[in-house]
Amino acid sequence: MTNLIKRLFIKDYKNTADPAVRARYGTVAGAVGIATNLLLAAVKILIGALFGAIAIIADGFNNLSDSLSSVITLIGFKLSNQQADEEHPYGHGRMEYIAAMMISMLMVVVGFTLAKESFPKIFHPQELAVTPLLWVTLLLSIAFKLWQGLFYRSMGKAIQSDTLYANFRDSINDVISTAAILVSIVISPLIGYNTDGIMGVIVAGIIMYAGGMLMKDTIQLLLGEGADETLAEQIKEKVLSYEGIVGIHDLIVHNYGPGRMFASLHAEVPAEADILVSHDIIDNVERDLKEEMGILVSIHMDPIVTTDPALDVLREELKEILEQFPPVTYHDLRLVRGTTHSNVLFDLVVPFKYELTDGELCQKVEAAIQEKHPDYFAVISVDKDMIKKTV
Repeated sequence: MTNLIKRLFIKDYKNTADPAVRARYGTVAGAVGIATNLLLAAVKILIGALFGAIAIIADGFNNLSDSLSSVITLIGFKLSNQQADEEHPYGHGRMEYIAAMMISMLMVVVGFTLAKESFPKIFHPQELAVTPLLWVTLLLSIAFKLWQGLFYRSMGKAIQSDTLYANFRDSINDVISTAAILVSIVISPLIGYNTDGIMGVIVAGIIMYAGGMLMKDTIQLLLGEGADETLAEQIKEKVLSYEGIVGIHDLIVHNYGPGRMFASLHAEVPAEADILVSHDIIDNVERDLKEEMGILVSIHMDPIVTTDPALDVLREELKEILEQFPPVTYHDLRLVRGTTHSNVLFDLVVPFKYELTDGELCQKVEAAIQEKHPDYFAVISVDKDMIKKTV
């Protein structure tokens, strides 16, 4: 069914790298979500009202909020597909994240409201009339929501959309919520107490939890996360594949929405090489990264001395010293010789959460260097690792 919808309503649906195609995916997913959620909400609220089932009414209002979420998703995709302009030179891609934030806030509000409605039912339970129609409604709802969730997952996977993945998780939460109502219907006669109110509170709790988790995820995206570790490794591998580049560091990736990624890095080149040749290599790397990975990269050319035997020895020694302080690394090593002493300049790359303070770490590293070379004075700068590690 999902593939049929793609073929019927998304022109050139396989070309997901095209922003216009991506926007059509979001539009179609939003439209399908609006239609299916409105239908489910109407049926559940009607059935719940007829049979006095507060949990079913709560679940129906959850579907109603889902339809509004689909409206927000649709609008978010439309706005995010707008071209960059003078006021927004990085494009409007983060509108998709703002849409997800609005959805998460709506989920929390709806969940809280439904919890207030359900809580009194715990102490004043009403008699629940269980009929075949009630069973059929709930079972069909589970099947429908399961299909909807798989639909969102398929669409989200095709275009790598966090918003559609969030809708997928929300749909699966709805499956769990409706299953909880079925459990209530089964156990209530056995214990002689209508657990409908309890299950209504549980359903509301699931809604609020899902909204809170979605809010947390979107806040992370809007605040700005470090580069994904896998993506960072792909960029490093690509840059280092060019002859004439001997290392890279200070990689920073900025995400301005799906398909709108910017990055900067320092590429190390031999100081002895022709500067025009090195500059031409850097230009080729920037162009190829844009064409092959869709990332607009700005590269700083960083010349390093590769023909100084003393520096070669120092590199090995510093590498050995830093083995005592994993996962700290270094870059930009330079040796400035003087008549009475020599300055050793380099940067340490330190995780944000580390057992030593920056000052303590620098003191220990400097002491280790001076133990080997009393006439070497260390001048150390500290960088933070901007790569988001995979847990």
